[in-house]
Formats: sequence, structure tokens, C-alpha cells
Amino acid sequence: MLNYIWIGLILIGIVVAVGNDVSDEIRNPYRNGLSLEATIEIEKAPTPLRGTWEGRLVMAGSSFGSFYGIDAGPGDIRQSATISVAQTGESAIFLPINEGTPKVWRDMARYATSKEHLMGTVLLLQPSEDRTRALVRFTLEPIRFVKVRSVTQAALDYAATAVTIALGLIGIMALWLGVMKVAEEAGLLKILTRALTPLTRRLFPEVPPDHPAVGAIIMNVAANMLGLSNAATPMGLKAMEELNKLNPKVGTATNAMITFLAINTGGLILIPATAIAVRAAAGSANPGIIIGTSIVGASCATIAGVLASKILQRLPRYKKAMEVNNG
Repeated sequence: MLNYIWIGLILIGIVVAVGNDVSDEIRNPYRNGLSLEATIEIEKAPTPLRGTWEGRLVMAGSSFGSFYGIDAGPGDIRQSATISVAQTGESAIFLPINEGTPKVWRDMARYATSKEHLMGTVLLLQPSEDRTRALVRFTLEPIRFVKVRSVTQAALDYAATAVTIALGLIGIMALWLGVMKVAEEAGLLKILTRALTPLTRRLFPEVPPDHPAVGAIIMNVAANMLGLSNAATPMGLKAMEELNKLNPKVGTATNAMITFLAINTGGLILIPATAIAVRAAAGSANPGIIIGTSIVGASCATIAGVLASKILQRLPRYKKAMEVNNG
């Protein structure tokens, strides 16, 4: 079910992105296909105008803001630029992106051919008499499908992050799974089962003390307390399977099942191994700092869940429903 939810969210994101891109095509916020005039200051333009040379674009902030529909301020916009004039007379302009570049151009560069500079075509290059400046009219490369590309890039980035985190979990999960296996082979889990039998009798009075479900429940809780959610899952399924064998009406949750689910949902924990591993894989300076807060938070959640389960079990409405089901 969770897979369908994720697929639905991704499809919704794509649909919204396409809608925004269609809106951008109509509004044309990046002025695709429109030309912009500016003056380029140069040391001295070559004669004839051939080759590649650098200069600085200068344009009034009011004109720049009016062109892009933004507030660019009253001052001039100054941007370094490189002009390349081919033998055929075709001219191109390159605008390197840096901290001084106007924000709208920095945003455009994120989706341009190169994130380091914007490229465009020079439509008019008219040098002054002293050849130290020139009038330039240019059109920048078109920027389209910004939102769809963002969604696609985010999906790829998070997929790579998931793989990185998963690889980082291998070591610590292997360690704790090995510890659990050693504890099982050494009989420590059996000792833990006997030690927790008085507690399980109170929590699960409907379950016989020697029933296999008790051992599966305790092993599941023990794995969860060590933060080994992956290792605890098989034992949790086994516990539910055994509890269902005591169920007079298969398919209807019993009090024992609900109490066990409340304990699992509360996430009673002593060592949040998985969370620590995720924090370590993400580069946390102190991945174990969450141990104290995890214990307190999980304990409160578990106690609240078990109390709610026990209180609701005693209400006449639910007791009657259970009697009807059992009958």
C-alpha cells in the first residue's frame, strides 16, 4: 500500500510541475526569444571584429528590471561577459555566473546548458568610434521545463542518497544482527524470556505462559529495544501468527494482538541502532546523542499506547463487541 502512496505522490508532483511549466511558457518569465540591449565596456575592440574578447556589460537597473518584470534597483547592472565572433560573422556571448550576477540570471543558469555561465546569440554588435565600448543586443539561450527538470533531478538525487545511506547501514546492521544471533545461540534470549514472563503474563493474560507466541513477542520486543527494526520484523510476524492461532475468530484482532501492536507502534527502545547508523551515514558529528531522548520519547509513547489498549478493552462497548465475535 505504501508503494502506491509514493507512486501517487510522485505522479502528483509531476502533474503540478507540468502545470507550472505550462504557466511559465505562457508568462515567459525568462524572456525566451526576446533580445536585451546593453553597453559592453572593453579595453579596445579588435579590428576587424574577430576572435574572442572580454568586457563588462552595463545596463540601467530600471531597464533590466522592466525587461524581466522584477525590481532590480535604481543603479546600473554590471556583468562580466565574453564575446566570441566567428569568421562567418556570427557572434556569441558568454556570461560567467558568480555572486555579483543578477539573481534572475543565476536562477536561469541552474537550468541552462552549463551552470557556470549563460550562453546567448549576439544580434547586434556596434562598437563606438574609440572602440572602447560597443552597443550589444543579445538573446540568451531559452530556459524551459524548469519544474519538471527539478522534480526529475530531485528524484535522482534522493535515490542516490538512499543508496548511500543503505550502504552505510550495512556495517552496523550486520554487527547488531550478529550480536542477536550470538545471544540466541548462547541462550541469552531464553533467559530474557524467563525473566520477562511475569510482565508478559500481565500484558497478555489471554496467552498461556508456555505458548510459542510469548517467545516470539519477547524476541521481537528485545530486537526493537536494540533498535534493530529489520531484525525484529520476522519475529513480529511470527508473534502475530502464533497469536492468531489462539484467536477464536480468525481475521478479527484480539486484545493480545492489539496490545502487542501498541507496544510495537510505541517503539520501546534502549539503543536506537538504526537511527544512529543513519545519522552516522549522513555525517553527524555525534550520532549517539539521540539515545536519551529516544528512550524517553519511546517509553512515553509505549506506555500511552498500552494504557489506551487496556482501558479500551475494558469499556462495555468493546467488551460486548468481543463477546459477539467470540460467540
